[in-house]
Amino acid sequence: MKIPLFPLDVVLFPGAALPLHIFEERYKVMIAECLANRGVFGVVRVQPAGLAVIGSTARVAHVLKRYNDGSLDILCEGLERFEIELLDESRPFLQAEADHYRDNGAVSTRREREECAGMHFEVLELAGVDTEAEPLDLDEPVSFRLASALPVDLDFKQHLLCLRSDAERTERLLDFYNNLLPKLRRGAQTTRVAVRNGHVM
Repeated sequence: MKIPLFPLDVVLFPGAALPLHIFEERYKVMIAECLANRGVFGVVRVQPAGLAVIGSTARVAHVLKRYNDGSLDILCEGLERFEIELLDESRPFLQAEADHYRDNGAVSTRREREECAGMHFEVLELAGVDTEAEPLDLDEPVSFRLASALPVDLDFKQHLLCLRSDAERTERLLDFYNNLLPKLRRGAQTTRVAVRNGHVM
Protein backbone atom coordinates (compact mmCIF):
# COMPACT_ATOMS: atom_id res chain seq x y z
CA MET A 1 0.00 0.00 0.00
CA LYS A 2 1.11 3.59 -0.59
CA ILE A 3 0.38 6.09 2.18
CA PRO A 4 1.29 9.73 2.81
CA LEU A 5 3.63 10.17 5.76
CA PHE A 6 3.57 12.67 8.60
CA PRO A 7 6.99 12.49 10.31
CA LEU A 8 6.70 13.66 13.92
CA ASP A 9 8.59 13.51 17.19
CA VAL A 10 5.97 11.15 18.62
CA VAL A 11 5.18 7.44 18.73
CA LEU A 12 1.55 6.72 17.87
CA PHE A 13 0.01 3.43 18.99
CA PRO A 14 -3.06 1.74 17.48
CA GLY A 15 -6.17 3.00 19.27
CA ALA A 16 -4.48 6.11 20.66
CA ALA A 17 -5.70 9.67 20.09
CA LEU A 18 -3.37 12.27 18.58
CA PRO A 19 -4.27 15.98 18.42
CA LEU A 20 -2.48 17.89 15.64
CA HIS A 21 -2.25 21.48 14.48
CA ILE A 22 -1.82 21.49 10.69
CA PHE A 23 -0.18 24.66 9.42
CA GLU A 24 2.42 23.73 6.78
CA GLU A 25 1.07 24.01 3.24
CA ARG A 26 2.14 20.49 2.23
CA TYR A 27 0.32 18.96 5.18
CA LYS A 28 -2.77 21.10 4.58
CA VAL A 29 -2.92 19.45 1.14
CA MET A 30 -2.27 16.00 2.56
CA ILE A 31 -4.96 16.28 5.25
CA ALA A 32 -7.45 17.80 2.80
CA GLU A 33 -7.01 14.73 0.56
CA CYS A 34 -7.41 12.39 3.52
CA LEU A 35 -10.61 14.15 4.57
CA ALA A 36 -12.01 14.10 1.04
CA ASN A 37 -11.28 10.40 0.56
CA ARG A 38 -11.62 9.25 4.18
CA GLY A 39 -8.07 8.12 3.69
CA VAL A 40 -5.32 7.39 6.17
CA PHE A 41 -1.82 8.75 6.62
CA GLY A 42 1.18 7.31 8.37
CA VAL A 43 2.60 8.78 11.57
CA VAL A 44 6.25 7.84 11.85
CA ARG A 45 8.79 8.97 14.42
CA VAL A 46 11.66 11.23 13.42
CA GLN A 47 14.87 9.84 14.95
CA PRO A 48 18.42 11.26 14.97
CA ALA A 49 19.45 8.74 12.31
CA GLY A 50 16.35 9.32 10.17
CA LEU A 51 12.80 8.02 10.08
CA ALA A 52 11.76 5.01 12.09
CA VAL A 53 10.81 2.04 9.92
CA ILE A 54 7.71 1.14 11.94
CA GLY A 55 4.84 3.58 12.40
CA SER A 56 1.06 3.64 12.73
CA THR A 57 -1.60 4.72 10.29
CA ALA A 58 -4.01 7.39 11.47
CA ARG A 59 -7.40 8.70 10.39
CA VAL A 60 -8.83 12.13 11.14
CA ALA A 61 -11.60 11.50 13.68
CA HIS A 62 -12.65 15.15 14.14
CA VAL A 63 -11.81 18.55 12.71
CA LEU A 64 -11.72 20.64 15.87
CA LYS A 65 -11.14 24.07 14.34
CA ARG A 66 -10.54 25.68 10.96
CA TYR A 67 -8.55 28.91 10.72
CA ASN A 68 -8.81 31.67 8.12
CA ASP A 69 -5.36 30.83 6.72
CA GLY A 70 -6.38 27.23 6.08
CA SER A 71 -4.71 25.81 9.17
CA LEU A 72 -6.55 23.10 11.07
CA ASP A 73 -6.76 21.64 14.53
CA ILE A 74 -7.61 17.96 14.17
CA LEU A 75 -7.98 14.92 16.37
CA CYS A 76 -6.65 11.70 14.87
CA GLU A 77 -6.93 8.07 15.88
CA GLY A 78 -4.18 5.50 15.51
CA LEU A 79 -5.32 2.49 13.49
CA GLU A 80 -2.71 -0.16 12.67
CA ARG A 81 1.04 -0.50 12.37
CA PHE A 82 2.95 -0.45 9.12
CA GLU A 83 6.53 -1.04 7.99
CA ILE A 84 8.11 1.29 5.44
CA GLU A 85 9.48 -0.54 2.41
CA LEU A 86 10.28 2.36 0.06
CA LEU A 87 10.08 6.15 0.37
CA ASP A 88 8.53 8.25 -2.40
CA GLU A 89 9.46 11.95 -2.63
CA SER A 90 7.51 12.72 -5.82
CA ARG A 91 5.01 14.97 -4.02
CA PRO A 92 5.47 17.93 -1.63
CA PHE A 93 4.79 15.60 1.31
CA LEU A 94 6.60 12.32 1.80
CA GLN A 95 4.91 9.07 0.82
CA ALA A 96 5.86 5.45 1.38
CA GLU A 97 5.24 2.02 0.01
CA ALA A 98 4.40 0.19 3.22
CA ASP A 99 3.38 -3.25 4.41
CA HIS A 100 1.03 -4.11 7.25
CA TYR A 101 2.95 -4.94 10.43
CA ARG A 102 0.96 -7.30 12.62
CA ASP A 103 1.54 -9.39 15.71
CA ASN A 104 2.58 -12.97 15.12
CA GLY A 105 3.32 -14.03 18.68
CA ALA A 106 1.52 -14.98 21.88
CA VAL A 107 -1.17 -12.95 23.63
CA SER A 108 -0.86 -12.06 27.31
CA THR A 109 -3.01 -13.84 29.89
CA ARG A 110 -5.79 -12.18 31.87
CA ARG A 111 -3.68 -12.44 35.04
CA GLU A 112 -0.74 -10.71 33.35
CA ARG A 113 -3.01 -7.93 32.07
CA GLU A 114 -4.48 -7.41 35.55
CA GLU A 115 -1.01 -7.18 37.09
CA CYS A 116 0.20 -4.86 34.36
CA ALA A 117 -2.82 -2.55 34.64
CA GLY A 118 -2.58 -2.36 38.43
CA MET A 119 1.08 -1.36 38.30
CA HIS A 120 0.42 1.05 35.43
CA PHE A 121 -2.16 3.04 37.39
CA GLU A 122 0.05 3.07 40.49
CA VAL A 123 2.89 4.53 38.38
CA LEU A 124 0.63 7.25 37.00
CA GLU A 125 -0.74 8.10 40.44
CA LEU A 126 2.71 8.32 42.05
CA ALA A 127 4.00 10.35 39.09
CA GLY A 128 1.12 12.81 39.45
CA VAL A 129 -0.36 11.97 36.05
CA ASP A 130 -4.13 11.95 35.59
CA THR A 131 -5.41 8.42 35.16
CA GLU A 132 -7.67 7.50 32.28
CA ALA A 133 -11.40 7.92 32.82
CA GLU A 134 -12.33 5.19 30.36
CA PRO A 135 -12.14 1.74 31.98
CA LEU A 136 -9.91 -0.97 30.59
CA ASP A 137 -11.36 -4.17 29.18
CA LEU A 138 -8.94 -6.73 30.56
CA ASP A 139 -10.53 -9.51 28.53
CA GLU A 140 -8.65 -8.03 25.57
CA PRO A 141 -4.95 -7.08 25.10
CA VAL A 142 -4.23 -3.65 26.59
CA SER A 143 -0.49 -3.28 26.02
CA PHE A 144 -0.85 -0.63 23.29
CA ARG A 145 -3.18 1.45 25.41
CA LEU A 146 -0.96 1.25 28.48
CA ALA A 147 2.16 2.03 26.47
CA SER A 148 0.52 5.07 24.89
CA ALA A 149 -0.35 6.56 28.29
CA LEU A 150 3.12 6.13 29.78
CA PRO A 151 5.18 9.28 30.44
CA VAL A 152 8.42 7.69 29.22
CA ASP A 153 11.07 8.32 26.61
CA LEU A 154 10.24 7.81 22.96
CA ASP A 155 12.96 5.18 22.46
CA PHE A 156 11.14 2.83 24.83
CA LYS A 157 7.80 3.57 23.18
CA GLN A 158 9.25 2.91 19.73
CA HIS A 159 10.69 -0.37 21.02
CA LEU A 160 7.25 -1.41 22.27
CA LEU A 161 5.65 -0.41 18.96
CA CYS A 162 8.05 -2.68 17.08
CA LEU A 163 7.41 -5.78 19.18
CA ARG A 164 5.24 -8.35 17.41
CA SER A 165 3.76 -10.06 20.45
CA ASP A 166 1.27 -8.72 22.99
CA ALA A 167 2.78 -11.07 25.56
CA GLU A 168 6.24 -9.62 24.98
CA ARG A 169 4.97 -6.02 25.15
CA THR A 170 3.22 -6.84 28.42
CA GLU A 171 6.41 -8.44 29.77
CA ARG A 172 8.46 -5.35 28.85
CA LEU A 173 5.89 -3.12 30.54
CA LEU A 174 6.01 -5.24 33.69
CA ASP A 175 9.81 -4.98 33.72
CA PHE A 176 9.52 -1.21 33.35
CA TYR A 177 7.01 -0.91 36.20
CA ASN A 178 9.04 -3.18 38.47
CA ASN A 179 12.13 -1.03 37.94
CA LEU A 180 10.34 2.30 38.33
CA LEU A 181 7.84 1.68 41.14
CA PRO A 182 10.36 1.26 44.01
CA LYS A 183 11.86 4.67 43.15
CA LEU A 184 8.44 6.34 42.96
CA ARG A 185 7.35 4.74 46.22
CA ARG A 186 10.50 5.94 47.99
CA GLY A 187 9.93 9.43 46.64
CA ALA A 188 6.33 9.44 47.81
CA GLN A 189 7.37 8.21 51.26
CA THR A 190 10.02 10.95 51.52
CA THR A 191 7.44 13.57 50.61
CA ARG A 192 4.99 12.30 53.23
CA VAL A 193 7.70 12.41 55.94
CA ALA A 194 8.68 15.94 54.90
CA VAL A 195 5.07 17.12 55.10
CA ARG A 196 4.66 15.65 58.58
CA ASN A 197 7.83 17.46 59.68
CA GLY A 198 6.59 20.75 58.30
CA HIS A 199 9.21 20.95 55.58
CA VAL A 200 8.93 21.16 51.84
CA MET A 201 11.51 19.19 49.86
